[in-house]
Amino acid sequence: MAEKQAEPEHAEGRPNAAAVAARTRQRQELELQRERILDERTSSPHRRAALKAALADIEARLGSIS
Repeated sequence: MAEKQAEPEHAEGRPNAAAVAARTRQRQELELQRERILDERTSSPHRRAALKAALADIEARLGSIS
């Protein structure tokens, strides 16, 4: 029984509740980070470039979760 809980998916290929919850939590964290970046205002071109790179990374990670 403990072995089944540790597995990310059931034998039928459906994700178990823990795997779904982990993906949902990760997606929510990334979406919050994305919102913070989009809300940030700066006149510094270096900071703007860093924010743009961070946003691209977050969007790529969000795409890989889906």
